[in-house]
Amino acid sequence: MSAYNAVLPRNTDKAPKNLGAYSQTVAFSHYNNFAAQLPIDPATGKLVSGCVKAQAKQCFENLKTVVESIDHIMTDVIRVSIFVTNIKDVDLVDEVYKSYFPTYLPTRTVVCVDALPLGASVQIDALLSNGEGTIPNAPQAGDLVKLTNNTCNAPIDALSTQTVSFSHYNNLTAQLGIDPKTGRLVEGGIKAQTAQCLKNVKAILESIDVPFDDIVKINIFLKDLADVEAVNEVYTTFFPDSGIARTLGYVPARTIIPAKALLLGALVQVEAVVSHGDGTPPQLVEDRHGLIIEPNNTDKAPKCKYSTQTVAFSHYNHFSAQLPIDVKTGELVAGGVKEQTEQCLQHVKAIAESIGHKLEDTVKVNVYLKNIGDMEAMEEVYKKFFPTGAPARRVVGVGALPKGALVQIDVILGNEEGTPPFTK
Repeated sequence: MSAYNAVLPRNTDKAPKNLGAYSQTVAFSHYNNFAAQLPIDPATGKLVSGCVKAQAKQCFENLKTVVESIDHIMTDVIRVSIFVTNIKDVDLVDEVYKSYFPTYLPTRTVVCVDALPLGASVQIDALLSNGEGTIPNAPQAGDLVKLTNNTCNAPIDALSTQTVSFSHYNNLTAQLGIDPKTGRLVEGGIKAQTAQCLKNVKAILESIDVPFDDIVKINIFLKDLADVEAVNEVYTTFFPDSGIARTLGYVPARTIIPAKALLLGALVQVEAVVSHGDGTPPQLVEDRHGLIIEPNNTDKAPKCKYSTQTVAFSHYNHFSAQLPIDVKTGELVAGGVKEQTEQCLQHVKAIAESIGHKLEDTVKVNVYLKNIGDMEAMEEVYKKFFPTGAPARRVVGVGALPKGALVQIDVILGNEEGTPPFTK
């Protein structure tokens, strides 16, 4: 990575730290990617006592502390991701959430998972805006403000904004299979719900004049992994969407994440990250930067017809989740979680190198473990690939993974393409 847009990890002693494993926040270009916050008291290094409300409050306090340590405020949050181990706890977490976002509402994802590190009941991570990256007085930088939008053509949630745009990205609130006219889940099972999720995503994008094929990353939270084939059947009716995309065979990067439960008893939930025209048409001044979506696949990592290994846009590369599959055999590698973690990260490394990057360009790592008890063994291998512990990180236990894998990993990397650096 060239020096002008260097990956910038930061930590504060006022929030829980795990130096050597991850950084509390990593800035690159116009975003800060945060590590998931557990309800740990930074003074003791232990989980706080009390119910889920006490744990949620500690998570948000830790998040706020890190935000303020880098001279930001909570209204700079673009997206909040909330993971709980009991779906019935969401109402209690929401009571706390409202006190931290009383007026401005970020986009939001809520998922019930099998387990969280340290036996926590809740874990929260966030994505923030960042003022670094472009020349402050240039038109494209001077107009960098958060743009929030809701449309009645998609479900409206009292606790989140449907989409928040900043710089070159739109981050969308995760969509359930809710009919916006009735406010209820559609009937018809997994296929009907998947279609409705994607229709809701498309309606939100149409409301901000963004094409569906500008999606760079899709995360699918799935109640039952046995439904993957049915989801894919519907998925292919939405991607590719445009004539150009069909010609190129473009599909976004993608991660499928098993969920123990979803809100309203839903079977599926879809979260999308989308390119944004801030700086590009209609603001033609940025045309000269040639910002385009760049998908890439390499033979050195597993390929999937439903996803692209990595999709670059502006300053970021979004990777599809990597499973511990031997490229030569198409089967899971032999061994336990150590061997599988090694294989996942070797794939990440191969993809990064195929686009002229290194693992040092990683800003965020998401680790999904079948058994949260494997975290220590995973960590032993993980540190060989990230010895400085620079990237921010999220770890959740999901109970099951595609192909019976023990671990699945996706990442976000910085990308040199984009706008000039901050200069004085």
